[in-house]
Amino acid sequence: MLKKGVNMDMKPLPGMEINGHRFDHRFFETLRVIGETFSQRRAARVLGVSPQVLNRRVLRAESLLGVKLVRSSGAGSELTPEAMEILGAYLRQIKILEGSGPLMIAAGYISSNLVEAAIEGLGVSASLFSCCDEDSFHLAERSMLDAVFLDDPLQAYRRDLDFVPVAYDHLVLVGRGISDIRDLDGSCFVGVSGSAQRLAWEVLSEAGVEFEVVREVRSPYHAHRIVMNDPELLTFLSASQFSGSDILRDETRHVISAVRCRDREWVDELIEFITGEGQALVAESGFEPLH
Repeated sequence: MLKKGVNMDMKPLPGMEINGHRFDHRFFETLRVIGETFSQRRAARVLGVSPQVLNRRVLRAESLLGVKLVRSSGAGSELTPEAMEILGAYLRQIKILEGSGPLMIAAGYISSNLVEAAIEGLGVSASLFSCCDEDSFHLAERSMLDAVFLDDPLQAYRRDLDFVPVAYDHLVLVGRGISDIRDLDGSCFVGVSGSAQRLAWEVLSEAGVEFEVVREVRSPYHAHRIVMNDPELLTFLSASQFSGSDILRDETRHVISAVRCRDREWVDELIEFITGEGQALVAESGFEPLH
């Protein structure tokens, strides 16, 4: 048992599944050390196992995967191209889990514009993935992301996650000018899945407006193109990025937010920058600042 008050730096090594077969970290460490020593016998000494145990690990993996992993000759042992590919994939996974390298960030189609400006303003090294909010969480669940920025906080609420507000936005009606929502009765809309449009649909429904979402797409930019090419269709899109009628400005005001996925210093730096000094960039990017 660990004594109370003793600090332990524990970093369990993960395994990985290959073609439906699960391998633990000992197999990958075996490949790594063989690749470094060019000798199964020396690799066994480094790993603290007998040559027989090490050989069984390699043979078992070769049998399960149906490929040769180690070639031996009078000059020693070396990894095959297949083994090097497997080891490379594992080492990349370790690098991601250790949090080294540039920040990995996913942002909604709308919030990605703000995040990109903040990354440039702060001068941090980061890779930014622009996708819908739901897809951002799929990436996060695979331990690939340091932070997620959301166009709509609903996904965070559903998962009972803490989030940090970074800006405000609202929806505008795109397609034609309307001064009274009752004039929308019988209208056909293009929907954007997983977006803050849900707020507009709720308002229209509560007001007794009859409407139909005749098509649903994943990107607001796709929805905009469709509506611009068809005068019979309407849509509600984010005011930060699109022009339109502010008929539901107050009713659809919502927060743009950030969720930390991993504890990294630069994640906190980026969020603190956006919520502080970077609020000027919030306004420049078309969003409403927090204050």
